[in-house]
Order: sequence, then C-alpha cells, then structure tokens
Amino acid sequence: MKKFVIVICCMVLVPGLFLLSGCGTSTYVKGESLSSDAQASDKKEDVLVGPKRRVAVVDFENKTIYGKRRLGSSVADILVTELKKSDRFILVEREKINKILEEQKFQYTGAVAESTVVELGKILGVSAMITGSVSQFGVKTESGSAIISESKTQTAQAVVDVRVVDIATGKLLYAESAKGTAKKTSSSFLGIGGSSGYDETLEGDALRESIIQLVKIITSKIDSISWNCTVAEIMGDKIYLDAGKESNLQIGSKVDIFRTTKEIKGSSGEVIGKLEDKICTLELVEYFGENGSIAKLVSGEAPQNGDICRVAK
Repeated sequence: MKKFVIVICCMVLVPGLFLLSGCGTSTYVKGESLSSDAQASDKKEDVLVGPKRRVAVVDFENKTIYGKRRLGSSVADILVTELKKSDRFILVEREKINKILEEQKFQYTGAVAESTVVELGKILGVSAMITGSVSQFGVKTESGSAIISESKTQTAQAVVDVRVVDIATGKLLYAESAKGTAKKTSSSFLGIGGSSGYDETLEGDALRESIIQLVKIITSKIDSISWNCTVAEIMGDKIYLDAGKESNLQIGSKVDIFRTTKEIKGSSGEVIGKLEDKICTLELVEYFGENGSIAKLVSGEAPQNGDICRVAK
C-alpha cells in the first residue's frame, strides 16, 4: 500500500487549479543581555509607593552605518513607550526636549558629554536623564530551497547601550548593553509567494527586544534617586509646591523643607556635596493646577521660594 503525506501551510484557490503557498511570519527571538545584572528584570515589578520621578530621554546616537539618525530616534521612542507603560514616571515630552536642545545649542544625540546632560537635566527639572547609542546593527538573509519550494529568512540584530544619569549628583547611575534579535521568514511553493524584500519592521523588533531587557533595571535605578520638589510660591498661609497629583503626592502627607547653606567643591571645582538646614515641615492640603499642590505649615519657620521639599520620613 502506498502512503502519501502532504503538509499544507496555506491554500490558494484558483479556478481549475489547487496550489500551495508558504506564509511569511515575523517573530521575536529572545534577546541577550550583556551583563548578569539584567537578570533582575525577570522579577515581578513592585507597585509604586511614593512620588513619581520626572525623567527625560534624549535621542540615542546611531554608531552604525544603517538608518542614519532613524535608529537612534526609534530607540528613544521605544524606551519612552516602555517607561510610560510602567506608570512610574513623569516623562518630559519630546517637543520640549528638542526646543531646549535647540535654544541651548546642545547636540541632538546620546553622544553629548555627561556635563551637558546634567546641564540639560537641570533646565528640564528632571531627576534623571537617559541617553545612549545603537552600537551595532545588522541584517542577514538566508535562503533555502527544495524541489518545489523556497524559503527566505531575514534576521536583524541590534546592540543598544544605555546610560542613566542622576541629575542632582551628576553621577552615572547605570550603564548597560543588551542585544536583541528579530526574524522574518517567507516561503513560496512552485514560485508563488515569498518574494518580499527587506522588511524595515525588523529594525524596530530588534531594537525593542534590546530595550525590553533593560527597562525594569532602569526603573529600579531611577526609583533609587532621592525625590524632591521645590517651594514655588508663598501667598499668605498658602505654600505652593511644584509637584502634586501627577507626581503621586497624597493629600494629607507631609514634606520636610530644606535650605542649601553651602556647596562643597572638590579640587577640580565640581560640587561633591551640599550642606543643608531643615527649615520646617508642611502638610499637603489640596492639589493645584496640572501638577502642583498647596501646603500648610505644620512646624518650624516659614519657607522661602526655591527651598527643597522631600517626603517626610
């Protein structure tokens, strides 16, 4: 007895004919972090407790020969999207960042010096700045054929380097690399199907796979930054703070107010620390505007505009 085995991927019906045609697919392949530190990203993310940090992401530098500035801009967009999903940060809009970059004549890529990153971060009023680069990117195509079928697999690989800078201290909090891979396979049967050219979506797939590996660690590093806001205005017994509902401050919570009395500088002129005096404690009584709040004095002397607020311990 003769046995026949027929494997069918897709069916295309044409009058008078019965044809088989392969179907293209696009899939993620598990990326590879270039450090064991990234293994912490597999842990379940904790629920945010306390105020949200304000964060800015600058377009990454593209160090490869592919895509000109497109890859660097794409990585920044992907990172912003992933950080936004966590609902743990206030992310500065790209239009505002670009406006400041243009006004201050800063570079537009992740290649900016860390001193410039700190300066930009202070202008934007953020706790952390995230920069970086696409250090490697490549696409290879592999073909396979049988008597009546052909297949083509495109594989994109990207290596992304990320840097997180604490603006208050000017220190580099985190520097890491991760590799992402994405594949797409198309096939044909008797010359039908599988004629697709280069698929640009593979770029985004590989870049996203790289970023996803690092997002949770980036989140934990930024969460470790000491949160603060400032006294924006004082009118009678009402004290206005430049953080409120959007920052996840709770009505009835208390903040301590500090005033810088002296900056201590090292031999090269950089600030290595600040001396502060605690002035008073405030209690939040209501929200104000898009992200402000009104507080009342609980203890101590009246604060001044520009004094630093920190969540009371």
